[in-house]
Amino acid sequence: MKKKQSPIHYSFLKIMTGSDLSARRLAVMEARAPQEGPVVWLTACVHGDEVGGIVVIQEIFKRLRKYPLKKGSLHAFPLMNPVGFEHTLRTLPASHEDINRSFPGDAQGTLAERLAEKIFSTIITTSPTLVIDLHNDWIRSIPYALIDPCPRGKEKVYRETLEYGKQTGLIMVNEQENADDADDLRRSLSGSLLTAGIPALTLELGGSYVVNEKDVARGVDALWNVLVFLGMVDVLDAEVPYLTPKELRGVLLTYSHEPTAQMSGILRVISRPGHNAKKGEPLARVYNVFGKLEETLHTVEDCIILGYSDSSAVKPGEPIMAFGVLPKK
Repeated sequence: MKKKQSPIHYSFLKIMTGSDLSARRLAVMEARAPQEGPVVWLTACVHGDEVGGIVVIQEIFKRLRKYPLKKGSLHAFPLMNPVGFEHTLRTLPASHEDINRSFPGDAQGTLAERLAEKIFSTIITTSPTLVIDLHNDWIRSIPYALIDPCPRGKEKVYRETLEYGKQTGLIMVNEQENADDADDLRRSLSGSLLTAGIPALTLELGGSYVVNEKDVARGVDALWNVLVFLGMVDVLDAEVPYLTPKELRGVLLTYSHEPTAQMSGILRVISRPGHNAKKGEPLARVYNVFGKLEETLHTVEDCIILGYSDSSAVKPGEPIMAFGVLPKK
């Protein structure tokens, strides 16, 4: 009896040849349903220290073995920066470039641009319905969805991206903190895809460096919610709980690092990620080496605290926390 072919397929995409003639490759995962439908891509670990997304993708594909796709196809690059991952580095070790500031890439460009071009062109060739890029933030942070600014003339794609972000069940934050960020963001994977007319968003799924199982579970549920919305899979569980009040569901918050430290010293945080803070609330205190209080930092707007610094050593002007600023009433 002929064995039924698995709907899940694993392969590799060659990216370069080393000086010892060894091949460096990117792992590719694919699940297809018999019926045509949406085409979704998941990507992870473009920064080598952001490892949680790898496991989220693994768990999604594991779930698909038990609950196969009803229609469409799901594709994934679970580890876009394998050398950075092996060295626990955010960038490419050889060139110190940030791949996520190298899209859409250049086949004749720098090492990061060549890798970015391979990833970008492979995704584009499939005419995707949606691309979700998985990242990790500071060690102590909450999961949230980042939305790139709307490229000129791409309002329809931007609205679709906002809807997909809402379906994750996570709070949504506008990635652009100030005007100077615009050029950098256009060279991210999600920003380049939006510019190309493809809905794309970024999920920040908790802390970097190590796998946090709670954040993995939240990421899996968030992605499953989107696949349910697209009609690609069946509902399994209740929706992902929101980390913001009900009235803010689907509302786009503004990303901010303000306030920053004004003194050097030892940081002691007195708030927590996920807290809905009112303007003027104390957030953290900075002490000098003798234990004298140098300053207390307070919120400058009503906000959700997204996370705080991995280091207790602070210097003037350094961001110590990330915030999703609530819309003014």
